[in-house]
Amino acid sequence: MRTLLVTGPGGAGRTTVAAATAAAAARAGQRVLLLSGDPAPCGAPAEPVTALAGAPTGEPVEVVPGLTAVPAGGILVARVDSGGEFRAELAALQERGSALLGMLGSRPLGAEELTELPGAEQFALLRALRRAAAAPGTDLVVVDLPPLHQALAALALPGQLRRYLTRLLPAERQAARALRPVLAQLAGVPMPAQWLYEAAARWDEELAAVQRVVEAATTSLRLVAEPGPAADASLRTGLLGAALLQLPVGGIVANRTVPQGSPDPWLAGLAAEQEKYAAQWAAETGRPVVPLPHLGRAPRGPEDLARLAGAAGLVPGVPPARRDWAVEDRLAEDGVLVWAVPLPGAHKRDLDLVRRGDELLIAAGPHRRIVSLPSALCRCTVTGAALTDGVLRIRFTPDPALWPRRP
Repeated sequence: MRTLLVTGPGGAGRTTVAAATAAAAARAGQRVLLLSGDPAPCGAPAEPVTALAGAPTGEPVEVVPGLTAVPAGGILVARVDSGGEFRAELAALQERGSALLGMLGSRPLGAEELTELPGAEQFALLRALRRAAAAPGTDLVVVDLPPLHQALAALALPGQLRRYLTRLLPAERQAARALRPVLAQLAGVPMPAQWLYEAAARWDEELAAVQRVVEAATTSLRLVAEPGPAADASLRTGLLGAALLQLPVGGIVANRTVPQGSPDPWLAGLAAEQEKYAAQWAAETGRPVVPLPHLGRAPRGPEDLARLAGAAGLVPGVPPARRDWAVEDRLAEDGVLVWAVPLPGAHKRDLDLVRRGDELLIAAGPHRRIVSLPSALCRCTVTGAALTDGVLRIRFTPDPALWPRRP
């Protein structure tokens, strides 16, 4: 099963493209699960993606373990209930820590008192993504992600949070684990440290499962943008962030393109500008750019979606391979090891590097990532870096005190 993550600059029509992609894949005979986190507008009978796909109105299908299999050539629309997810998670957390909370004299919060906090949507979406990727009888999961910058931040969350847990609650600090049951019996309540480490272990397991889905060879990113100068800057920044996170981009959808050859000078100029940017994106990324026509109005239902789903190239192909960061051995020639980090579209002024122990912080524009160094580079010092042809090459010189001596 494949997972296609659809995002783009705000207002680019990513929800419409996600629904059209799901419809195109279903027409090709695939069993498609369309996952969306967009809520229904106030007073609307259904959320946007459900209305577009022609699903029955009312309560959308939830993503749950043991999801019913999708028929061949069919679409199952599922949504993320971030509010319900937040309330259930916090209620379970209170239940697990009830003894400790009682000892502190705390009063548990009732379900009706809980209102989801900012950021709950991203966590709910990631959990739903993990469950959707494990859904039985599905060929393709299409995920309607938030706008591009928010989507990249959400996809980076599992790895970041796992690193935080490791630093704040390292496993080696659990040396006194054998004493905790005795202390708990004497005190009559679970010891806070034990409860905290158990909670951290559960969180790490959940985050690791999500991270495996995001980093899987069957997962790719599809970017949606309306060709033009405004979207160009956002798209370049997004492509840089995707490269830093090593998220393979399977293609770009040039949405709301107007037809060529119009006698109207304004439309002809707009068409020429759109064609110019679409061709530029294809040349610079080396990925296919799928033009999706402008309908002259906002898409309103299954008929409009069917027109969009008929666009050539909308059915996702084989996901591109995740680009590894190779370590080049140039010890014999220059006495260094070089770590090659592909960052297409990056500028030297936007890059920053900080070495901290066995980790390297890489900043590229507004995006940041902390990565663990390969074992060979842990025994080296950083002696320089250069950006050439969209690849950041970081030079490492072996530390004589740590590097094995040659006979």
